[in-house]
This record gives sequence, structure tokens and C-alpha cells, in this order.
Amino acid sequence: MSVVIAGAVFLGTRFVLPDYGAFFAALPFIIIGVYASWRQLRTPSPTRVAQTLERVRALSWEEFSSVMAEAFRRDGYDVAPAAGGGADFELRKDGRVALASCKRWKAAQGGIGPLRELLKTMKKQEANDALYVTAGELSSNARTYAVDHAIKVVSGVELVQLVRRVRKFPAKGD
Repeated sequence: MSVVIAGAVFLGTRFVLPDYGAFFAALPFIIIGVYASWRQLRTPSPTRVAQTLERVRALSWEEFSSVMAEAFRRDGYDVAPAAGGGADFELRKDGRVALASCKRWKAAQGGIGPLRELLKTMKKQEANDALYVTAGELSSNARTYAVDHAIKVVSGVELVQLVRRVRKFPAKGD
């Protein structure tokens, strides 16, 4: 859409300004169009997301925890095993501490229990943030609980993009 607007701006201003002026008037729309296209190309399709999540669920805990630790490192975190049962990783970045809970990544639907555990551990360890990682969905009560307690849920496309930074899964049939 931005490219269409850029073309219209270029054609409209061409009659008033010299060609180079019309180009510069259209340039912001061209840049927006290129950026939007680039983002769209990087976002996996719904089919690809479903396939990758299926493969993520098939990983052992050792494989999955290794992938997640490396993905967090690539995001700039210092990663260490978390003390306490409610979290799996302690993530440090820019003076902030986040706790990440990943162990229930295989569950098709998650409830409030693991989120309560994570929040309890977060408060006990005085962490700043909490992340809950799942390849499944959260119940509506769990989603509400996560929002109410500022627990960031990493699932779906976001989880696939995080995992794909570390491990590529070939498309089915490859």
C-alpha cells in the first residue's frame, strides 16, 4: 500500500516539482513499503509456525533447554540456571533480572498453576521480569493472570522466531 501511495505522490508532485523533488516527496512511503515487505518476508507462515511448533514439542528437555538458553544468549542475555522450582533460567541484561519458565513447553494448554509458581519465584528472588515459554496455548484464565501480573508469554510465532535463531527445522517433505 505504501508503494502505491509513493507512486501517487510521485506522479502528483511531478507536475509541481522537478523529478528529483517528486522522488524525495515519495521517498518516505518507499522506505515504509520496503520495511513492511521485509518484515512480512521474515514472518513465518501459519503452516510453517504449526510445523515448527510440532517439532519443538518433539524435542527432549535437554534439547529444548539448550536451544532456549542459546536463543536468550543471542538476544543479549547472560543465562544461568534459575534457583527455585518456578523458573528454569535466570536472564540478566542491562542490570535487569528476568526469570524464564520453559519446562511445560510441550503442554497443549497451560493453566494458572505454573504462572503462580513463576510469580512466586520471581518475588522471592526479587527479579524484575518473568517469561513463560510454551508451544501450546494458555487457558483464558491463565492469559488473564499473565496480563494482570505482567508475565510475558512467549508462544506461537514469537517462540518460532526465537527458536529459529538457533535451530532450523526443514519444511515437511524436505
